[in-house]
Amino acid sequence: MSQKTVAMLLAGGKGTRLGELTKDIAKPAVPFGGKYRIIDFTMSNLANSRISTVGVLVQYSPLMLNKHLGIGAPWGLDRQAGGLSTLSPYSDRTRSSWFSGTADAIVKNIHYIEQFEPKYLLVLSGDHVYQMNYRQMIDFHEENEADATISVIEVPFEDAHRFGILNTNEDGSIYEFEEKPENPKSNNASMGIYVFTWDVVKPYLIADEQDETSDHDFGKDIIPALLKDKRRLYAYTFEGYWKDVGTIQSYWESNMDLLDDNNQELVTSRSWEIYPNEKNLPPEYIGEDTEISNSMISPGSFIEGRIKDSILFNAVETEKDVSIQSSIIHPDVIVRSGAVLDRVIVMEGVEVPAGAVIKTPEGQEPIVISQSNIRALIQSGGHENE
Repeated sequence: MSQKTVAMLLAGGKGTRLGELTKDIAKPAVPFGGKYRIIDFTMSNLANSRISTVGVLVQYSPLMLNKHLGIGAPWGLDRQAGGLSTLSPYSDRTRSSWFSGTADAIVKNIHYIEQFEPKYLLVLSGDHVYQMNYRQMIDFHEENEADATISVIEVPFEDAHRFGILNTNEDGSIYEFEEKPENPKSNNASMGIYVFTWDVVKPYLIADEQDETSDHDFGKDIIPALLKDKRRLYAYTFEGYWKDVGTIQSYWESNMDLLDDNNQELVTSRSWEIYPNEKNLPPEYIGEDTEISNSMISPGSFIEGRIKDSILFNAVETEKDVSIQSSIIHPDVIVRSGAVLDRVIVMEGVEVPAGAVIKTPEGQEPIVISQSNIRALIQSGGHENE
Protein backbone atom coordinates (compact mmCIF):
# COMPACT_ATOMS: atom_id res chain seq x y z
CA MET A 1 0.00 0.00 0.00
CA SER A 2 2.99 2.28 -0.30
CA GLN A 3 2.12 5.83 -1.37
CA LYS A 4 4.70 8.49 -2.16
CA THR A 5 2.62 11.24 -0.51
CA VAL A 6 -0.07 11.10 2.17
CA ALA A 7 -2.08 14.29 2.67
CA MET A 8 -3.52 15.16 6.08
CA LEU A 9 -6.17 17.87 5.94
CA LEU A 10 -6.84 19.66 9.23
CA ALA A 11 -10.57 20.40 9.37
CA GLY A 12 -11.39 20.30 13.05
CA GLY A 13 -11.13 23.90 14.29
CA LYS A 14 -14.00 25.48 16.21
CA GLY A 15 -14.14 28.58 14.02
CA THR A 16 -15.53 30.67 16.88
CA ARG A 17 -14.66 33.96 15.16
CA LEU A 18 -17.23 33.13 12.49
CA GLY A 19 -19.96 33.38 15.12
CA GLU A 20 -23.38 32.21 13.94
CA LEU A 21 -21.89 30.74 10.75
CA THR A 22 -20.18 27.97 12.74
CA LYS A 23 -22.69 27.57 15.55
CA ASP A 24 -23.80 24.16 14.29
CA ILE A 25 -21.28 23.24 11.58
CA ALA A 26 -17.50 23.00 11.24
CA LYS A 27 -15.79 25.99 9.60
CA PRO A 28 -14.66 24.04 6.50
CA ALA A 29 -18.31 23.09 5.86
CA VAL A 30 -19.57 26.70 5.75
CA PRO A 31 -21.20 27.48 2.36
CA PHE A 32 -19.02 29.54 0.05
CA GLY A 33 -19.11 31.05 -3.42
CA GLY A 34 -22.64 30.18 -4.49
CA LYS A 35 -22.53 26.39 -4.63
CA TYR A 36 -19.43 25.32 -2.71
CA ARG A 37 -18.25 24.83 0.85
CA ILE A 38 -14.92 26.25 2.03
CA ILE A 39 -13.23 22.84 2.11
CA ASP A 40 -14.00 22.27 -1.59
CA PHE A 41 -11.03 24.44 -2.57
CA THR A 42 -8.46 22.34 -0.73
CA MET A 43 -10.15 19.09 -1.77
CA SER A 44 -10.14 20.21 -5.40
CA ASN A 45 -6.47 21.22 -5.15
CA LEU A 46 -5.75 17.64 -4.06
CA ALA A 47 -7.81 16.20 -6.92
CA ASN A 48 -6.17 18.45 -9.51
CA SER A 49 -2.73 17.68 -8.05
CA ARG A 50 -3.48 13.94 -8.41
CA ILE A 51 -2.91 13.21 -4.73
CA SER A 52 -5.20 10.31 -3.94
CA THR A 53 -4.50 9.36 -0.31
CA VAL A 54 -6.15 11.89 1.97
CA GLY A 55 -6.98 11.81 5.68
CA VAL A 56 -9.40 14.53 6.81
CA LEU A 57 -9.10 15.29 10.52
CA VAL A 58 -12.47 16.35 11.94
CA GLN A 59 -13.47 17.34 15.44
CA TYR A 60 -16.07 20.01 16.23
CA SER A 61 -19.64 19.77 14.82
CA PRO A 62 -18.58 17.31 12.09
CA LEU A 63 -22.03 16.07 10.97
CA MET A 64 -22.49 18.35 7.95
CA LEU A 65 -18.80 18.12 7.03
CA ASN A 66 -18.88 14.31 7.10
CA LYS A 67 -22.07 14.28 5.04
CA HIS A 68 -20.54 16.66 2.51
CA LEU A 69 -17.31 14.68 2.13
CA GLY A 70 -19.01 11.30 1.95
CA ILE A 71 -16.63 8.82 0.35
CA GLY A 72 -14.90 11.52 -1.65
CA ALA A 73 -16.63 10.88 -4.99
CA PRO A 74 -16.70 14.52 -6.25
CA TRP A 75 -12.90 14.63 -5.95
CA GLY A 76 -12.17 11.15 -7.32
CA LEU A 77 -11.26 9.78 -3.89
CA ASP A 78 -13.81 6.95 -3.76
CA ARG A 79 -11.24 4.20 -4.17
CA GLN A 80 -10.05 1.16 -2.25
CA ALA A 81 -6.32 1.90 -2.42
CA GLY A 82 -5.81 5.14 -0.53
CA GLY A 83 -8.77 7.39 -1.21
CA LEU A 84 -10.51 9.52 1.42
CA SER A 85 -10.58 8.65 5.11
CA THR A 86 -12.32 10.77 7.73
CA LEU A 87 -10.39 10.69 11.00
CA SER A 88 -11.94 11.81 14.28
CA PRO A 89 -10.72 11.78 17.91
CA TYR A 90 -11.03 8.39 19.55
CA SER A 91 -10.24 6.55 22.77
CA ASP A 92 -8.10 3.47 23.24
CA ARG A 93 -6.63 1.63 26.23
CA THR A 94 -4.09 4.36 26.92
CA ARG A 95 -5.80 7.66 26.15
CA SER A 96 -9.03 9.43 25.35
CA SER A 97 -8.87 13.06 24.31
CA TRP A 98 -9.60 15.68 21.69
CA PHE A 99 -6.91 16.84 19.30
CA SER A 100 -5.04 19.51 21.28
CA GLY A 101 -3.08 21.06 18.41
CA THR A 102 -2.18 20.64 14.76
CA ALA A 103 0.81 18.39 15.47
CA ASP A 104 -1.16 16.44 18.07
CA ALA A 105 -3.87 15.70 15.49
CA ILE A 106 -1.24 14.19 13.20
CA VAL A 107 0.62 12.16 15.81
CA LYS A 108 -2.63 10.64 17.09
CA ASN A 109 -3.18 9.30 13.58
CA ILE A 110 0.32 7.99 12.91
CA HIS A 111 -1.16 4.51 12.53
CA TYR A 112 -3.16 5.79 9.55
CA ILE A 113 -0.11 7.37 7.89
CA GLU A 114 2.24 4.46 8.55
CA GLN A 115 0.10 1.92 6.71
CA PHE A 116 0.99 3.68 3.41
CA GLU A 117 4.75 3.86 4.10
CA PRO A 118 4.90 7.37 2.58
CA LYS A 119 8.00 9.27 1.61
CA TYR A 120 6.31 12.64 2.13
CA LEU A 121 3.63 14.03 4.41
CA LEU A 122 1.55 16.93 3.10
CA VAL A 123 -0.24 18.90 5.83
CA LEU A 124 -3.07 21.23 4.81
CA SER A 125 -5.85 23.35 6.28
CA GLY A 126 -9.50 23.05 5.32
CA ASP A 127 -10.45 26.72 5.75
CA HIS A 128 -8.38 28.50 3.08
CA VAL A 129 -9.54 29.69 -0.34
CA TYR A 130 -6.88 29.34 -3.04
CA GLN A 131 -5.72 27.23 -6.00
CA MET A 132 -2.37 25.45 -5.70
CA ASN A 133 -0.64 22.59 -7.47
CA TYR A 134 0.78 20.61 -4.55
CA ARG A 135 2.79 18.47 -6.97
CA GLN A 136 4.93 21.49 -7.84
CA MET A 137 5.55 22.15 -4.15
CA ILE A 138 6.56 18.51 -3.60
CA ASP A 139 8.89 18.69 -6.62
CA PHE A 140 10.47 21.82 -5.09
CA HIS A 141 10.89 19.91 -1.81
CA GLU A 142 12.64 17.04 -3.62
CA GLU A 143 14.91 19.28 -5.69
CA ASN A 144 16.19 20.98 -2.54
CA GLU A 145 16.53 17.68 -0.64
CA ALA A 146 14.53 19.39 2.08
CA ASP A 147 13.39 17.95 5.38
CA ALA A 148 10.49 20.40 5.49
CA THR A 149 9.05 22.88 2.99
CA ILE A 150 6.62 25.60 4.02
CA SER A 151 4.49 27.51 1.56
CA VAL A 152 4.71 31.28 2.01
CA ILE A 153 2.95 34.25 0.50
CA GLU A 154 4.19 37.82 0.53
CA VAL A 155 1.93 40.10 2.55
CA PRO A 156 2.14 43.89 2.98
CA PHE A 157 4.81 44.72 5.58
CA GLU A 158 2.26 46.63 7.63
CA ASP A 159 0.26 43.39 8.01
CA ALA A 160 3.19 41.04 8.60
CA HIS A 161 2.88 41.27 12.39
CA ARG A 162 -0.39 39.31 12.16
CA PHE A 163 1.26 36.22 10.64
CA GLY A 164 3.90 33.63 11.32
CA ILE A 165 6.89 35.01 9.40
CA LEU A 166 9.65 32.94 7.82
CA ASN A 167 13.04 34.59 7.36
CA THR A 168 15.09 33.07 4.54
CA ASN A 169 18.50 33.11 2.90
CA GLU A 170 18.94 33.96 -0.78
CA ASP A 171 18.52 30.32 -1.80
CA GLY A 172 15.13 30.12 -0.04
CA SER A 173 16.40 28.14 2.93
CA ILE A 174 14.75 29.14 6.22
CA TYR A 175 16.93 30.27 9.10
CA GLU A 176 14.28 31.69 11.44
CA PHE A 177 10.58 31.49 12.22
CA GLU A 178 8.85 34.35 14.08
CA GLU A 179 5.29 34.02 15.35
CA LYS A 180 3.49 37.36 14.87
CA PRO A 181 6.62 39.53 15.37
CA GLU A 182 6.26 43.18 16.40
CA ASN A 183 9.06 44.19 14.02
CA PRO A 184 9.13 41.62 11.21
CA LYS A 185 12.34 41.14 9.24
CA SER A 186 10.49 39.95 6.14
CA ASN A 187 6.97 39.72 4.75
CA ASN A 188 7.04 35.97 3.96
CA ALA A 189 3.92 34.77 5.76
CA SER A 190 3.39 31.10 6.42
CA MET A 191 0.26 29.73 4.72
CA GLY A 192 0.06 26.72 7.03
CA ILE A 193 0.85 24.36 4.13
CA TYR A 194 3.71 21.93 4.84
CA VAL A 195 5.58 19.17 3.05
CA PHE A 196 7.66 16.97 5.36
CA THR A 197 9.98 14.10 4.65
CA TRP A 198 8.13 11.56 6.76
CA ASP A 199 11.10 9.68 8.22
CA VAL A 200 12.55 13.02 9.40
CA VAL A 201 9.48 14.59 10.98
CA LYS A 202 8.04 11.45 12.58
CA PRO A 203 10.43 11.34 15.59
CA TYR A 204 9.87 15.06 16.18
CA LEU A 205 6.12 14.49 16.33
CA ILE A 206 6.51 11.60 18.77
CA ALA A 207 8.92 13.57 20.99
CA ASP A 208 6.61 16.59 20.97
CA GLU A 209 3.69 14.43 22.09
CA GLN A 210 5.63 13.51 25.22
CA ASP A 211 6.41 17.16 26.07
CA GLU A 212 3.76 18.38 28.52
CA THR A 213 4.87 22.02 28.07
CA SER A 214 4.31 21.96 24.29
CA ASP A 215 1.34 23.45 22.45
CA HIS A 216 1.65 20.52 20.02
CA ASP A 217 1.54 22.95 17.11
CA PHE A 218 3.53 22.86 13.87
CA GLY A 219 4.24 26.60 13.85
CA LYS A 220 5.00 26.99 17.55
CA ASP A 221 6.77 23.69 18.26
CA ILE A 222 7.67 21.38 15.36
CA ILE A 223 9.15 23.98 12.98
CA PRO A 224 11.29 25.64 15.73
CA ALA A 225 12.55 22.20 16.79
CA LEU A 226 13.59 21.38 13.23
CA LEU A 227 15.34 24.75 12.90
CA LYS A 228 17.13 24.27 16.22
CA ASP A 229 18.57 20.99 14.93
CA LYS A 230 19.64 22.71 11.69
CA ARG A 231 17.40 20.58 9.51
CA ARG A 232 16.96 21.59 5.86
CA LEU A 233 13.90 23.86 5.74
CA TYR A 234 12.85 25.76 2.63
CA ALA A 235 10.20 28.35 1.80
CA TYR A 236 8.06 27.72 -1.27
CA THR A 237 6.74 31.04 -2.56
CA PHE A 238 3.12 31.01 -3.72
CA GLU A 239 1.90 33.67 -6.12
CA GLY A 240 -1.84 33.93 -6.49
CA TYR A 241 -5.04 34.49 -4.56
CA TRP A 242 -5.10 33.12 -1.00
CA LYS A 243 -7.45 33.92 1.85
CA ASP A 244 -7.67 32.54 5.36
CA VAL A 245 -11.42 32.54 6.00
CA GLY A 246 -11.18 33.03 9.75
CA THR A 247 -13.56 35.92 10.52
CA ILE A 248 -16.95 37.12 9.35
CA GLN A 249 -15.25 40.07 7.64
CA SER A 250 -12.77 37.86 5.77
CA TYR A 251 -15.59 35.45 4.85
CA TRP A 252 -17.62 38.30 3.36
CA GLU A 253 -14.57 39.79 1.62
CA SER A 254 -13.48 36.51 0.06
CA ASN A 255 -16.97 35.88 -1.31
CA MET A 256 -17.12 39.41 -2.71
CA ASP A 257 -13.66 38.86 -4.24
CA LEU A 258 -15.22 36.26 -6.54
CA LEU A 259 -17.18 39.05 -8.22
CA ASP A 260 -13.94 40.79 -9.19
CA ASP A 261 -12.89 40.03 -12.78
CA ASN A 262 -9.34 39.36 -11.57
CA ASN A 263 -10.49 36.52 -9.28
CA GLN A 264 -13.30 34.84 -11.20
CA GLU A 265 -11.04 31.99 -12.35
CA LEU A 266 -11.16 30.73 -8.77
CA VAL A 267 -14.55 29.23 -9.66
CA THR A 268 -14.67 29.40 -13.47
CA SER A 269 -11.33 27.86 -14.52
CA ARG A 270 -11.66 24.82 -16.75
CA SER A 271 -8.03 23.80 -16.26
CA TRP A 272 -8.24 23.85 -12.44
CA GLU A 273 -11.83 23.11 -11.56
CA ILE A 274 -13.39 23.40 -8.12
CA TYR A 275 -15.59 20.35 -7.59
CA PRO A 276 -18.69 20.80 -5.41
CA ASN A 277 -20.85 18.10 -3.89
CA GLU A 278 -24.15 19.66 -4.92
CA LYS A 279 -27.75 18.63 -5.51
CA ASN A 280 -29.13 18.19 -9.01
CA LEU A 281 -31.34 21.27 -9.31
CA PRO A 282 -33.17 22.90 -12.22
CA PRO A 283 -31.81 26.10 -13.78
CA GLU A 284 -32.48 29.36 -11.98
CA TYR A 285 -35.59 31.37 -12.92
CA ILE A 286 -35.13 35.11 -13.50
CA GLY A 287 -38.31 37.23 -13.46
CA GLU A 288 -39.21 39.55 -16.34
CA ASP A 289 -38.51 42.84 -14.56
CA THR A 290 -35.57 41.57 -12.51
CA GLU A 291 -32.39 43.69 -12.45
CA ILE A 292 -29.16 41.78 -11.82
CA SER A 293 -25.68 43.32 -11.93
CA ASN A 294 -22.29 41.83 -11.04
CA SER A 295 -23.81 38.94 -9.10
CA MET A 296 -23.76 35.14 -8.97
CA ILE A 297 -27.11 33.33 -9.07
CA SER A 298 -27.09 29.57 -8.41
CA PRO A 299 -29.36 26.78 -9.76
CA GLY A 300 -32.81 26.20 -8.32
CA SER A 301 -33.35 29.89 -7.50
CA PHE A 302 -36.42 31.99 -8.33
CA ILE A 303 -35.30 35.58 -8.58
CA GLU A 304 -37.21 38.85 -8.86
CA GLY A 305 -36.34 42.35 -7.71
CA ARG A 306 -32.93 44.05 -7.81
CA ILE A 307 -29.73 42.12 -7.12
CA LYS A 308 -26.39 43.94 -7.15
CA ASP A 309 -22.85 42.82 -6.18
CA SER A 310 -24.20 39.76 -4.38
CA ILE A 311 -23.90 35.97 -4.25
CA LEU A 312 -27.07 33.88 -4.08
CA PHE A 313 -26.77 30.17 -3.35
CA ASN A 314 -28.99 27.30 -4.49
CA ALA A 315 -32.77 27.43 -4.15
CA VAL A 316 -33.01 31.06 -3.06
CA GLU A 317 -36.33 32.83 -3.65
CA THR A 318 -36.63 36.61 -3.85
CA GLU A 319 -40.00 38.26 -4.43
CA LYS A 320 -40.98 41.46 -6.25
CA ASP A 321 -39.50 44.81 -5.19
CA VAL A 322 -36.74 43.12 -3.21
CA SER A 323 -33.40 44.97 -3.13
CA ILE A 324 -30.23 43.01 -2.31
CA GLN A 325 -26.79 44.62 -2.43
CA SER A 326 -23.30 43.46 -1.44
CA SER A 327 -24.78 40.46 0.36
CA ILE A 328 -24.37 36.69 0.63
CA ILE A 329 -27.57 34.65 0.64
CA HIS A 330 -27.20 31.00 1.67
CA PRO A 331 -29.34 28.12 0.29
CA ASP A 332 -33.12 27.85 0.75
CA VAL A 333 -33.58 31.46 1.84
CA ILE A 334 -36.82 33.32 1.04
CA VAL A 335 -36.73 37.11 0.85
CA ARG A 336 -40.28 38.46 0.85
CA SER A 337 -41.60 41.37 -1.18
CA GLY A 338 -40.14 44.81 -0.53
CA ALA A 339 -37.32 43.65 1.74
CA VAL A 340 -33.99 45.51 1.56
CA LEU A 341 -30.69 43.78 2.40
CA ASP A 342 -27.39 45.63 2.26
CA ARG A 343 -24.01 44.08 3.13
CA VAL A 344 -25.41 41.20 5.15
CA ILE A 345 -25.04 37.42 5.27
CA VAL A 346 -28.30 35.45 5.41
CA MET A 347 -27.93 31.89 6.67
CA GLU A 348 -29.59 28.80 5.24
CA GLY A 349 -33.34 28.43 5.55
CA VAL A 350 -34.08 31.94 6.84
CA GLU A 351 -37.23 33.76 5.72
CA VAL A 352 -36.79 37.53 5.59
CA PRO A 353 -40.18 39.20 6.22
CA ALA A 354 -41.89 41.47 3.69
CA GLY A 355 -40.71 45.07 3.95
CA ALA A 356 -37.72 44.25 6.18
CA VAL A 357 -34.77 46.64 5.91
CA ILE A 358 -31.52 45.23 7.28
CA LYS A 359 -28.31 47.08 6.54
CA THR A 360 -24.85 46.78 8.05
CA PRO A 361 -23.68 50.21 9.24
CA GLU A 362 -20.65 51.63 7.44
CA GLY A 363 -17.35 50.42 8.87
CA GLN A 364 -18.86 47.51 10.81
CA GLU A 365 -18.55 43.76 10.29
CA PRO A 366 -21.37 42.39 8.10
CA ILE A 367 -24.50 41.38 9.99
CA VAL A 368 -25.18 37.63 9.98
CA ILE A 369 -28.91 36.87 9.87
CA SER A 370 -29.90 33.46 11.22
CA GLN A 371 -33.10 31.67 12.10
CA SER A 372 -32.36 32.27 15.78
CA ASN A 373 -31.51 35.98 15.67
CA ILE A 374 -33.73 37.52 12.99
CA ARG A 375 -36.47 38.27 15.53
CA ALA A 376 -33.93 39.99 17.79
CA LEU A 377 -32.66 42.02 14.83
CA ILE A 378 -36.22 43.16 14.16
CA GLN A 379 -36.77 44.11 17.80
CA SER A 380 -33.44 45.94 18.06
CA GLY A 381 -34.12 48.14 15.07
CA GLY A 382 -32.21 46.15 12.49
CA HIS A 383 -35.56 45.82 10.71
CA GLU A 384 -38.12 48.42 9.78
CA ASN A 385 -41.27 48.29 7.71
CA GLU A 386 -41.75 50.52 4.69
